Amino acid sequence: MPAAGIIFTISICYIGLLFAIAYYGDKRADAGRSIISNPYIYALSLAVYCTAWTFYGSVGRAAQNGAEFLTIYIGPTLMVTLGLFVLRKVVRISKIHRITSIADLISSRYGKSALLGSIVTIIAVIGIIPYISLQLKAISTSFFLIKQYSATAISSDLKALSSFQHTPLFVTLLLALFAILFGTRHLDVTERHEGLVAAIAFESIVKLLAFLSVGVFVTYGLYNGFGDLFSKAQSVPEISKLFLIDTQSSPYNRWFCYIFLSMLAILMLPRQFQVAVVENVNEAHIQKAIWLFPLYLLAINIFVFPVTFSGLLRLQGTRIDADWFILALPMIENQMGLTLIVFIGGMSAATGMVIVETIALSTMICNELVMPVLLRIRRFQLAQRKDMIFLLLTIRRVSILVVLLLGHAYFLLTGGFYALVSIGLVSFAAVAQFAPAFIGGIFWKGGTRSGAMAGLLAGFFVWAYTLVLPSLVQAGLMPLSLLTEGPFGIRLLRPFHLFGLESFDQISHAVFWSMLANVTMYVGVSLFSRPSLIEQIQANLFVDVFKHSGEMGKTALCRGTALVPDLGSLLERFIGPQKAEEALSQYLGKNNISFSQDLTADANLVSYVETLLGGTIGAASAHILVASVIKEEPFGFEEVLGILDETRQVIAYSRELEKATSELKAANERLKELDRLKDEFISTITHELRTPLTSIRSLAEILNTTPDLEKDQHASFTAIIIKESERLTRLIGQVLDIEKIESDRMGFQSVKIDSRRLIQDAVTATHQLVKEKKLRLNVALPNRAPFIVGDRDLLIQVMVNLISNAVKFSDKAEDFIHIRLAIQNGELLISVMDNGIGIAPKDQQAIFKKFHQVKDSTRGRPPGSGLGLSISKSIIERHGGKIWVESSEGKGATFFFTLPVSD
Repeated sequence: MPAAGIIFTISICYIGLLFAIAYYGDKRADAGRSIISNPYIYALSLAVYCTAWTFYGSVGRAAQNGAEFLTIYIGPTLMVTLGLFVLRKVVRISKIHRITSIADLISSRYGKSALLGSIVTIIAVIGIIPYISLQLKAISTSFFLIKQYSATAISSDLKALSSFQHTPLFVTLLLALFAILFGTRHLDVTERHEGLVAAIAFESIVKLLAFLSVGVFVTYGLYNGFGDLFSKAQSVPEISKLFLIDTQSSPYNRWFCYIFLSMLAILMLPRQFQVAVVENVNEAHIQKAIWLFPLYLLAINIFVFPVTFSGLLRLQGTRIDADWFILALPMIENQMGLTLIVFIGGMSAATGMVIVETIALSTMICNELVMPVLLRIRRFQLAQRKDMIFLLLTIRRVSILVVLLLGHAYFLLTGGFYALVSIGLVSFAAVAQFAPAFIGGIFWKGGTRSGAMAGLLAGFFVWAYTLVLPSLVQAGLMPLSLLTEGPFGIRLLRPFHLFGLESFDQISHAVFWSMLANVTMYVGVSLFSRPSLIEQIQANLFVDVFKHSGEMGKTALCRGTALVPDLGSLLERFIGPQKAEEALSQYLGKNNISFSQDLTADANLVSYVETLLGGTIGAASAHILVASVIKEEPFGFEEVLGILDETRQVIAYSRELEKATSELKAANERLKELDRLKDEFISTITHELRTPLTSIRSLAEILNTTPDLEKDQHASFTAIIIKESERLTRLIGQVLDIEKIESDRMGFQSVKIDSRRLIQDAVTATHQLVKEKKLRLNVALPNRAPFIVGDRDLLIQVMVNLISNAVKFSDKAEDFIHIRLAIQNGELLISVMDNGIGIAPKDQQAIFKKFHQVKDSTRGRPPGSGLGLSISKSIIERHGGKIWVESSEGKGATFFFTLPVSD
């Protein structure tokens, strides 16, 4: 196996490669050619979710509980697909308000509260420290396993290794150095780190390829494919149990809990919020990520079971934990190259998480914890300092180092007592406490600052009591009686069995009680507390972000006076002279304002400057800073009403536009449909006119060029010409009728009509057609029938058309036509029934459309234009009735129409 020096050199070279990629990405961004404008890079950056927990811990979890490890990946898949609207809304909010972190979002939503931002930051730091310790454990252990490997034994017992003690600290300091180099080289008003995102995307590819390499080696190198490996594993009773979901060792409540936690983690983890929201450069990238990211999760987990089963089969009798099977298997097979690939893959998974997580946490610590305190201490006079950029970068760099050292301390205290997955779930449960205030804040205007604060504190306290306290007990830092007897001997308060709940595992138990306390306090306190004016305005801006995205800054949140040069000077100190000048020039030019030294800023410009500063130091700190340089006057009652009225007007105007927009869309679609129908009409009518015209012309040419044509042929051709001319006349007449009906120019004559006589006249008009086909015609009329009011000729046209159609589709000797007149529900009901070819259900609505005809497989296209039923429908509806057909294919058809009776 390679010596420690070689491993160290490879590690340094690899991290140096990452730095080169990040440097290249930043240079491209500075030149205006963003490397992360590619949606695939955005999707790959989301895979920072897959840490050492995934790379090493999934196998360990699978070895214990089978398919349960999949819960950690089902949750994110559900969130990015089903929760697409949530992610889009959060990205939109963050772009408009220049949100820099999850703490900044929650703080900004609830009135730009510095205290609330501080609470979120403290919870995030304490909750993520175990997760960072997990990565330190993974890197350090993998380094140790390779370095200490021997052919006779392999161990992962960290507590028993004195030579190992300095490795975690060295790894911690090295990661701190690279996190500082990656993420705090300069400040950006958008808090984006394009080079970092490019490096993370590259790491995602590396760890995926490394895992797939081991999977392929194990499955097809050590065994003959999945079938061979799985059959060997199934022959071992202890391993075969992993093929099934054992509800005793892996109950459904635990599956639900882990899926729930991982769904929240994909947005609530600071690093995931950083890459998914803050680093997003284009909302359209989300559409690509919703299928690429789940595909990545599937790919990196496809060989988990093969590696697990192979490890259980080949590493029996060793002291190696299942967490390290993926590294141990190539080692025992003396695959030095593959072992190094696995080591690099695991290091990619761990370093990517640590770098992004510490950068995100350092931003939160600087913006939400340190800066609000420093800005409120007057003797520091930060608002008057010439250059704040160096101070901000220093705070963030120190924060990175402190967070990593805290992770190292946690690792030394408790890291040896827990598997990788268990440590990760502790952090998932911590960041889940953000969910009520986070999700409630973007969908519920009733959520208040007091409610969010009460919920966060209650949930965090229960989380610490049920998960962190027990870990300190197991590390020997607190008495064991706290777990067995409860504090002060109160068994109902035992951390693992709070209030007697004993059917849940430790994580599910903690999540249940902490989320119950959190949601109850958030909703309850919000309902019984009154939000401030700024909370109400922020609630409207966040919840209705899609309705007035372009109205940001038009509702002023402050009232006072300040000189534009003073605001410009303030911007210079925090974002630099060049960016400050560009930002102010852009605003003044957009609003047609000429710059002068005594120019007074209006409220909108103050809000604009505050938003710009918020992109660098957070909303709460920016609010404090801007307030320190303007002479703010208190709001009077009239001004408050004015602001609220303005907000209502903006929302009302947005709603009016959204109505108007939908109507325009509908009108546009209708125009498109009419244009299509016009083209179809012209095409069809041209075809229908051409057919008789072609026949007439051909026969006329024969008659013209053959004067000595026999008398019988001459008479036959002449008869055909007359028949086709009549057909042409009818078709033109039908087209004119359609045009008159659709343009509402049809001249209807309303007269009293005897309904019995109407039907008898129609039967008389079609008598010859029925006689030629030798059909049986039966007419059932009552002795007396009511009169109707309408156009007699048009109604006879309808009856003639229905009888003609019945004749057309009936040609067997036993065929018949039955006409019936009845009174039903106070209306005249007329039916025309035949036993011809019938109409399929799919055609029964379409036959009333223009030019639509029922085609029979044996007959082909029937004669006629296909306009008769369309005209009939228009005529009946014009008379206040309705027409329809009932039919079964091959069993005839019955056409019905109703007409109102005359008084």
